[in-house]
Amino acid sequence: MRVSSAEFIKNYGALTDKALSEAVTITRNGRDRLVLLSAEEYARLKRRDRHAVRAGEVSEDDLARIAEAEVPAEFAHLDAELEDRKP
Repeated sequence: MRVSSAEFIKNYGALTDKALSEAVTITRNGRDRLVLLSAEEYARLKRRDRHAVRAGEVSEDDLARIAEAEVPAEFAHLDAELEDRKP
């Protein structure tokens, strides 16, 4: 759902309730400016943030899981791209 900032101010209560079930994009001068979403959805998105570590900081357990990981079948076609690379 997209609303102007003026509409958001005018309908603050209803739109904050709406944001509990779906993101509400707030525009200014016709451009997307802010997105209002529930605290639960924000927390879910934050959990998905990636965390970078140095190679030396990777645990043996994580290394074992990486070694055992398999590429899902729907991405098998990407192997062809790697084969086209020249050393």
